[in-house]
Amino acid sequence: MSSNITNKALQIPPFIVMEVLERARVLEKQGISIVHMEVGEPDFNTPECVIRAGCMALKEGKTHYTHSQGILPLRETICEDYKKRYGVLFDPDQVIVTSGTSPALLMIFASMLDRDDEIIMTNPYYPCYANMVQFLGGKPRLIPVSPGENFHLTPEKIKPVLSGKTKAIIINSPENPTGMCMAPMIMEEIANLGVPVISDEIYHGIRYEGNDHSILEFNPSAFVVNGFSKRYAMTGWRLGYLIAPKDWIEPIRKIQQNFFISASDFAQWAGLTALKEAQEDVERMVRTYRERRDYLYPALRELGFDILRPPEGAFYLFANCQKFSNNAYEFAFNILEHAHVGITPGIDFGSMGEGYVRFSYANSLENIKEGVTRIRSYLEGQGIR
Repeated sequence: MSSNITNKALQIPPFIVMEVLERARVLEKQGISIVHMEVGEPDFNTPECVIRAGCMALKEGKTHYTHSQGILPLRETICEDYKKRYGVLFDPDQVIVTSGTSPALLMIFASMLDRDDEIIMTNPYYPCYANMVQFLGGKPRLIPVSPGENFHLTPEKIKPVLSGKTKAIIINSPENPTGMCMAPMIMEEIANLGVPVISDEIYHGIRYEGNDHSILEFNPSAFVVNGFSKRYAMTGWRLGYLIAPKDWIEPIRKIQQNFFISASDFAQWAGLTALKEAQEDVERMVRTYRERRDYLYPALRELGFDILRPPEGAFYLFANCQKFSNNAYEFAFNILEHAHVGITPGIDFGSMGEGYVRFSYANSLENIKEGVTRIRSYLEGQGIR
């Protein structure tokens, strides 16, 4: 029977962080306590005002299909939010509300890519970028980046690989897996290369130094992907959105109609409340993330992990572990099996992630401290610290 399964379905790579999580769940069922620092999911509950709005929407019967682009009040509020935060203007008709940011990315890629067309991205990168591009018949054009470059693209690295097959450049700031942020000057230079830019802004709002900048500040014809999962701790609500130039909206909307119909009705009303009322909750969460970062960064360096500078946003530390192992995958699973701490092997994020592991500090400070203690004991027991 498996001979009838398509190659693209058989060949799509696994998301290794989920393999770590799934093994951790097996160990937990055996009664073993695991400190989870692998998954990039806020440990906070959704803000109360958002929960109330979602419940009210359900009670009011907002449980039906909506316009395929999303309810107009939410699209208008997204426009207002971007005007307030970044001083940019666009029309609500340029917004498509989606069931999380993954469908938003998939639809943008699907509207751009014919076979063998290329999307330029960093290496290391968020794994789903490359997996989606390849699934659609395109090719990820990977550009190696280093800690000294804050793991970000530069115009000088992009220009030599531009070709007739280049359809877009994707950037992510604050970035997964590193937590680093792109300087606005570099963002502006990339925006002016004459190639469409897709900016993944899902971690906007979780920033410790400086201010977030949207690609739309530098090029109003760019594409933006954003959502509610990270900033508002709404991962399970599955709510995101994309912003696109007007002439791209109709083809993307047709893809939405055929594959997704619309985002959840009641979740959209909850998202509207998040944008309008939950900023204090966001600021509280960011203060807590900062406290965790400020503990974890020096603690890992003291253990011997090489981290050039602390992350500026999101909730990840991308740490060089070559002092301990030349196989990050094996090292991460050894940490899980023997120290009982879940971390993500860097190879999940591309070939340039080899030699690194990602720590998520979307967990309580108490648990993070326990995780560091367990890793210290493991390294000392192995005689590699």
